[in-house]
Amino acid sequence: MLMSGDNSFVDYNEPESMRQYALGFGIPNEDIVLDYAGRRTYDTCYRASAIFQVDSAILVTQSFHLPRALFLCNWFGVESVGVESNNNYFRKISRFYWNIRELFATAQAVWDVAVAKPVPVLGEPEPIFK
Repeated sequence: MLMSGDNSFVDYNEPESMRQYALGFGIPNEDIVLDYAGRRTYDTCYRASAIFQVDSAILVTQSFHLPRALFLCNWFGVESVGVESNNNYFRKISRFYWNIRELFATAQAVWDVAVAKPVPVLGEPEPIFK
């Protein structure tokens, strides 16, 4: 399981939070790989392909985020399907905000893959499948 997310602040560590959640469900620690440089979905999908050499994935994220994540991973050659992780109730105002934010984030994702083509933090390949 590749857990990718932002870790740009000392007290904010998305990959570790995901790892702890998975461990709580009995996923063995040795089956979990943490990607601390997934600062945004573009970076996560790019790195999944380039660094971790993932060629197919099941993406688990909130429903509002899933279409953009699928678009980006498939763009970078990670054949993906998605599963919604909506296991909490969120207030309508929060859902409204996230959906509006997602409109801008999706436009940015299209811009990034079509025009800007930014290169995220990279390094040596670390294939997670042997």
